[in-house]
Amino acid sequence: MTSLPPPTKDQAFCTVSALESGHLNLPLPIFLDNAVPGSAILAPSLSFLLHHSKTDKKLVFDLGIRKDIENAPPAVQEWIIAASFHTSVPQDVTESLTHGGLSPLDVDTVCISHCHWDHTGDTKPFVNSEFIVGAASASFFKPGYPEDPDSPFASDLLPQGRTRFVQLHEQPPLGPFPHALDLYSDGSLYIVDAAGHLPGHLLLIARTSADGAWILLGGDSAHHWNLITGESKIADGRPGFPSGCAHLDKEAAELTIQRIREFWKLPCTRVILAHDEPWYKENKGGAAFWPGHIASK
Repeated sequence: MTSLPPPTKDQAFCTVSALESGHLNLPLPIFLDNAVPGSAILAPSLSFLLHHSKTDKKLVFDLGIRKDIENAPPAVQEWIIAASFHTSVPQDVTESLTHGGLSPLDVDTVCISHCHWDHTGDTKPFVNSEFIVGAASASFFKPGYPEDPDSPFASDLLPQGRTRFVQLHEQPPLGPFPHALDLYSDGSLYIVDAAGHLPGHLLLIARTSADGAWILLGGDSAHHWNLITGESKIADGRPGFPSGCAHLDKEAAELTIQRIREFWKLPCTRVILAHDEPWYKENKGGAAFWPGHIASK
C-alpha cells in the first residue's frame, strides 16, 4: 500500500498560503469528456506562498496571470481569444504578497509548475529569487519570442543565471509518485515530476505540520476536480490543440491524475489544483489566503 514518509523528531514543515493571481474563463468541453456543450467556469489561477518552519525561506509556486496581458507574446493573445480564455486580474502575485507585508524581494525561490502564460505571470519583480522549472522547459526558449515571432514563450521569461532546470528522473519516489526532489533535504518540501500536460510540468508536495499532514499543489495536472474523482475523463479530439486535448501527452497526464487520486486518499492529505474553482469559492477572502494560511488536515 502506498504511504508517505513518517515525520522525524523535530520535523520541519511548510506553512502554505494561497495567493490571488487572476482568473480566466475555462470552457469545460476543452477539458472534460462529458461536459455540457457551451458550459464554462470562471476559474482562479492560483499561486501559493510556502514558508519553511525552521529557515524562514520563502518559496512562491506559480505566478498566475500578468496584469498587462496585452504585453504577452502575440501567440498568447491569439490563444486567449481563440479558446475564449478571457482573463481578469484584480490582484496579481506581487500585490497579493504586498497585501500581507511581503515584497517579491523577500522571496528566495520561485517554482513554476510549467511555462504556460497563466502560470508565469510577471517574473521581473523577483530579482532576488532563484527560479526552478522542469528540465524539459528549456526547449521552449530555443528560441522564444521575439526571436521566434510565433512562440508563446518570451525569451526573457526566466532570468539567466538564476534559473535551475531540475532533472527528476534519477530522484527517488515519494508515495505514489516515482520521482521527487527533496528540495531542502529535510523532508519538508518535494518537487515532483508530473508529466503529461506540458514538458517539464511539476507539482509540489509539502508537509504542513510536524506530525504528518501534507498538501499537494497540482498545477495543471488536472483542470477540474471531476478528473480526480473519476466522474469525467480527459477530453479528446479537440481542435486547436496539437495532441487533440489540453495535455500534450494524454496517457502520461492520466497516469499523473491517477497518482494524485492515490495521494488524495491517504490520511491527512489535501489537494489543491491551480484552477480549483470549488476550493476557491469556499475559501475566497478567507484565512487560507496570505497573510493567513491553509489549515493542515
